[in-house]
Amino acid sequence: MTKLQKLKNAIQYIIKQPSLLNIILDLNDIRKQEFQKKYPQFLSLPEVSLDEISGGNFESNIDLCILDGGSLPTDLALLKTLSKGKNSYFEIGTWRGESVWNVAKEIDDCTTLNLSKEEMEAMGWNKRYAELHGILSKKNPKILHLEGNTKTYDFAGLNKKYDLIFIDGDHSYEMVKHDTEKVFQHLVHDETVVVWHDYAYNPEKIRYEVFKAILDALPKELHHNLYHPQNTMCAIFTKKKYKTSTFESPKTPEVLFEVKLKSNKF
Repeated sequence: MTKLQKLKNAIQYIIKQPSLLNIILDLNDIRKQEFQKKYPQFLSLPEVSLDEISGGNFESNIDLCILDGGSLPTDLALLKTLSKGKNSYFEIGTWRGESVWNVAKEIDDCTTLNLSKEEMEAMGWNKRYAELHGILSKKNPKILHLEGNTKTYDFAGLNKKYDLIFIDGDHSYEMVKHDTEKVFQHLVHDETVVVWHDYAYNPEKIRYEVFKAILDALPKELHHNLYHPQNTMCAIFTKKKYKTSTFESPKTPEVLFEVKLKSNKF
């Protein structure tokens, strides 16, 4: 099939189903072009090693399911490392609850906010998917599970600031920007560390829709407080100053992680 024939076929499909245009517009390369028009000075966030964040040789024991939609082991280990010395934790987006489950091993005061099962089903989401939310984290009675939609949730009503916050809800530009603005407006104090999941599709591929949402949500004077922890899909905000390096892809490995797996019955 020639390129012209492919183009004709594509146009016919789009005419029949205009929503297919969203697939094109959501392509990361398109998002990157939009991003670079507004932020030509940003190729990426500066990278910081996990050794630098941990203040020594990075080491962490975590629990994870290794199933679809979960975090990388290094993402969970990053959260657990950042939890040390903190007293309170808040997250948006629970899924099975792996992140808050691991953080709760370091912090007693843990709160997670997620859509209710009823709202997920009303949105047409798979019933089984809705039922599995919090299946791990709800095994820990110390974890407070709140239900609500961040579009309408009263964050001010929490009347509380948190030491560590994890934003891992809807990853569309609009919702990442919205959730970030709400968090910084109501839940952040001077020493709060904020972590965003899915800043990158993988440690070497930036997700520009999320990156742009983070930058657009924060005032420019806070952009220098943003980092990309190496070997993770996360971005972090912190007032702490780190030694950094420049993002590169493909990347020459700088560290080799030792992984020991042990299965425990759920």
